[in-house]
Amino acid sequence: MPPAELLVVAAGLFGLIVGSYLNVVIHRLPIGESTVLPASHCPACGHTLRALDNLPLVSWIALGGRCRHCRAPISPRYPLVELAAGLAFAGAVARFGWSRRALAVAVFAAFLVALAGIDVEHFLLPDRLTLPGLALGLAAQLVLPGGSLARGITGALVGAGLLLVIAGAWELLRGSEGMGMGDVKMLAMIGALLGVSGVLVAMVVGTLAGSVVGLALVARGRGDFATRLPFGFFLALGGLVALYAGEPLVALYLHRVP
Repeated sequence: MPPAELLVVAAGLFGLIVGSYLNVVIHRLPIGESTVLPASHCPACGHTLRALDNLPLVSWIALGGRCRHCRAPISPRYPLVELAAGLAFAGAVARFGWSRRALAVAVFAAFLVALAGIDVEHFLLPDRLTLPGLALGLAAQLVLPGGSLARGITGALVGAGLLLVIAGAWELLRGSEGMGMGDVKMLAMIGALLGVSGVLVAMVVGTLAGSVVGLALVARGRGDFATRLPFGFFLALGGLVALYAGEPLVALYLHRVP
């Protein structure tokens, strides 16, 4: 296998390990527990997991998605998060090579995956992730090729301002809260790293994905137009698209627009 492909595989394997930790973050951070101690254990029976039962992807498949000791089902969220992180890290190296940009993209993608998982389970986007992510995006502007602090600050302000305007208009027209401040900080975080164009890509993709899911739920009788959806999950999806394909998508759009 050529060295470049080996680096992609190595990044993907490391991403699987990171994904295993992200599962701990998703489970423990919203309930105020340490993400370091105690060691990983079954949420149902509390039994500490052996190393062989804690291998990313492999253990969940080998155990049939159940705890070895109490046979309680283990959420498919665990392998899905591990797989998402693995693909994100491999994709960063495949897309940007072994570079500072690939590192920034992979770390930022890990933040987005964690935020998506937490929002799906708790309808929460914790400041303990969005604010460090915002700081990371601004810091990356200082070391990445073509980056500038002005670009990051502008992107963060546009991201926050866009959602604040939408949220204000929704509350004015509908008399109810349309989205929380967590969504605002998350889009600001995306803008800090990706600038205004990244904010727009993330917002368009996230809104379209959320609309498709919402309409599908209505069509299947599993919700209505007032059903609450975890918008942070769709923002994370849009942010991931912007991370890996935002520049080509913007260039394609500008090329097609007369």
